[in-house]
Amino acid sequence: MRRVMLAAVVLALAAAVGAGPLAPRTGAQEKVTIKVAALTLPVFNPIIVNLMREKGIDARHGLAMEVKSYPSISTFYAALATGEVDTTLVGGPNVFQKMRNEGVPIRIVATAVPLSDLVIVTADPAITTFTDLKGKTLAADMGSGQYQVASIYGRSKGVALGTDVTVVQASFALARTQLAARRVDAAMVIEPIVTMMLKENPGYRMVFNGGTAWRELTGADGWELLVPLREDFIKRSPGAVAKWIAALQDVQAFIAQHVDEADAIVARTVKLPPGVFKEAIASKRWVFDVQPAWGKERKTIWDMFERAVAAKYLDRLPDEGIIYTP
Repeated sequence: MRRVMLAAVVLALAAAVGAGPLAPRTGAQEKVTIKVAALTLPVFNPIIVNLMREKGIDARHGLAMEVKSYPSISTFYAALATGEVDTTLVGGPNVFQKMRNEGVPIRIVATAVPLSDLVIVTADPAITTFTDLKGKTLAADMGSGQYQVASIYGRSKGVALGTDVTVVQASFALARTQLAARRVDAAMVIEPIVTMMLKENPGYRMVFNGGTAWRELTGADGWELLVPLREDFIKRSPGAVAKWIAALQDVQAFIAQHVDEADAIVARTVKLPPGVFKEAIASKRWVFDVQPAWGKERKTIWDMFERAVAAKYLDRLPDEGIIYTP
């Protein structure tokens, strides 16, 4: 009798455990792991990664970020190409065009940052426009999408970066240092580095803004950064695309609604001086605008691909599959 009762107790306990918190999570409860590349530079990518992680926004959308750090843009993109990460969170349209043409299985799922973020700064009074860079020295990251945009615009003005302009390879942070040390005549930089530079030296002037230049070239706004995902990740977790876009949109909303808190988080995690992030936002150069890539912005994105080919910067258009559709 005791054996029967013991067996009943064991069965009851097993049933309780199976239904309780120790039971394996159901598919609806499991979080999708997404491997994200993060730059160790004071730029857009780590700002968004840290805000999302600090506020637990990925978890709220059923995602679990696994962050991998990279010291340079070239290693950052290489990690996406090899599959070491599922996304770089953001990247340049023409970088992704080139990668897709070379067989890297990536798809663009959303927009992120318009071209207003991209700036060329100088203290040289002889440089007032982009064309004045001829015969000068420019510090720029030649592996970045921003450099490709500047090159396309330059060719439309008859100025070839690397030929008419001597380009010194430098990350955005190093470009700032090179200009401060007067080793170069101008520096290609992005926010929030632009804001820091303008604060530290009142003699600096902006002679090129990517947003203004692209509107002059095309009559429309363009995108500096887009959101990529690898195709193998999408195939493994097709529902994660909408979750990832929604998570990014929540970060966008958090920044807009709680700018002081966001500034404090960025100052602590990315090591920016307090107030710089907030000032960059107020300047209207730093803008985070997440929209599905397959919607109304598809035309703008595709136009950027076409202009890279027309300028002979890239040899061909990517296939239509580069832009994700649900």
